[in-house]
Amino acid sequence: MCIFFCNFVAHLVLLTKKMTILDSISQRRKAGRKMLVRLIDPEKFDGNTRCDGFSMIFVGGSTAASTEAVVEAVRTKTKAPVVLFPGNVGQFTPKADALLFLTLMNSRDPLFLIEPQIAAAEAVAASGIETIPMGYILLDGGRQSAVERVTGCKATAQDDEDEIVRTAIAAELMGKKLVYLEAGSGAKYPVKPSIITAVRSKLHVPLIVGGGIRTTEQLAAAFDAGADIGVIGNLFEEKPDEIERFVTTFKERI
Repeated sequence: MCIFFCNFVAHLVLLTKKMTILDSISQRRKAGRKMLVRLIDPEKFDGNTRCDGFSMIFVGGSTAASTEAVVEAVRTKTKAPVVLFPGNVGQFTPKADALLFLTLMNSRDPLFLIEPQIAAAEAVAASGIETIPMGYILLDGGRQSAVERVTGCKATAQDDEDEIVRTAIAAELMGKKLVYLEAGSGAKYPVKPSIITAVRSKLHVPLIVGGGIRTTEQLAAAFDAGADIGVIGNLFEEKPDEIERFVTTFKERI
């Protein structure tokens, strides 16, 4: 009787426990579902920015622009989770559904490895926002990215697959719950599918891929190679009409 009652209580707790953003990502991954995410730069957001049709919205940029007003505006335009993808401490706001608490894994400068996290830690902890530790790996996309310009971090060459895989493994061993392979804002070319497959084969956590994705074929290749989440920013800013094609193409997979 005690065993039955304890199991019943445990099951009831699971049923009543609020599902987190990370829970949702993990469940989708287990079910073989993908996620199409729009990245919104606060400096480029306006009233015409489309937010519906996506699995999630990431808000953030490499500059110091505040995100709070943008997050509040985005929440009125979609029921999808709004997640902070901050480029600096000043972009934190508790108004979002979750925060990607990231480490720039390529950097060897404490200013971008731990100092921003320390500066934000008290405010983040006090806010109660869902905080998802993430390892962010910047790869060479054929053009200097905003992240490189701001941080001085050198992107890892995509030919150095072994280094990329080791960095991803290190991120997971450090306790990161997500790993993000990023070719950089405005990249000439996206992350190679072979790299995605190599990293996916060594990871147990969800894998995000972004940067340089400009066609549905490129996104499909990333998904087929093992990406759980595909992120698009620049393309949708430059060509908002492309959104409908991506949403329609991938609605069966997300």
